[in-house]
Amino acid sequence: ARPLHDVELTVVSPSALAPYSGMVPGWLAGSCAFEDICIDFAALARAAGARLLEDEVIACDAGQKQVMLRSGTVLGADVLSINIGSTLRPPAVAGAQVLAMRPLGALRERWETRLSALAMDTLQGPLTLTVVGGGAAGVETLLCAHAHLRAMCPQRPITPRLITRSPALLQGMSPMASRLAQQALAARGAELHLGVGFDDAPSAPTTNEHLVLWATGAQAHHWPARSGLATGDDGFIRIDAQLRSVSHPCVLAVGDCAQWGALGEPGLPKAGVYAVRMGPVLANNLRAALGRGSWQTYTPQRRYLALLATGDGAAIATWGPLAARGRWAWRWKDRIDRGFIAGFAAP
Repeated sequence: ARPLHDVELTVVSPSALAPYSGMVPGWLAGSCAFEDICIDFAALARAAGARLLEDEVIACDAGQKQVMLRSGTVLGADVLSINIGSTLRPPAVAGAQVLAMRPLGALRERWETRLSALAMDTLQGPLTLTVVGGGAAGVETLLCAHAHLRAMCPQRPITPRLITRSPALLQGMSPMASRLAQQALAARGAELHLGVGFDDAPSAPTTNEHLVLWATGAQAHHWPARSGLATGDDGFIRIDAQLRSVSHPCVLAVGDCAQWGALGEPGLPKAGVYAVRMGPVLANNLRAALGRGSWQTYTPQRRYLALLATGDGAAIATWGPLAARGRWAWRWKDRIDRGFIAGFAAP
């Protein structure tokens, strides 16, 4: 909204449409189109006088302040801002199709291709839908994907299953939220396998078609750990309270790709609410890095509201030790999410 006219701003993104993770469950459930959950980077870039490159960073030399793109282009920068999120690297599973829930851009093509194939299948044989991961993403993924498949293929027998190493659902949230999630899954007839890894869980029937959605904990992209930037043991970029790389202050990083806090500390949960709250501090501090104003400190909130879609027109709302489920919670979530996306409409 307030571009610096003597600064050349380049935005690198694999797509001009950036999906908002908070609305992915609604898209999985079929209640909205993919375009409805996306921020239009191209329009924002034009409004800010920025250059948008539809490309992907595959390597970085932090010391030389350069990044290499998949196209072979090398970009230099005085200040580099990284918000690449996280990824997942699921194993191959014999007899099953495995779809990683991150990155979201790659998920879209694979999920929509799979839906088309299932819709065109004239046999409509039994299908086992397995989701791996017992956190918020795993619970929402199973409930919403199952709702979509059941509506699309009403005559097809579908067995939903959730597998997680955690001893309980929604670890880190309240026991009440965990119970509500378990009730929602039980209402769908879902098989729950808690406290076991994927390889140790009972196998899906070999007579069933098997679809696996991988929604486990976030993993770091490979290139930051090879870039010269300081990273934690898990490969996420270590940042200070001003969102700067602890090793290269000209590099700022936010969101899932960043590790906030001292080395050895658990850091922040990989939840989008933290990335959103980092945004205004990042905008201010990018200006400060260019000599325009003073640095701000990011202070993470102690608690945050979580609204988990259950794929049936309802949602689970949880705040600290409190949790409740109902259609009112879905309407609340939908209004918040659509308002967030609308806020990024180009002027």
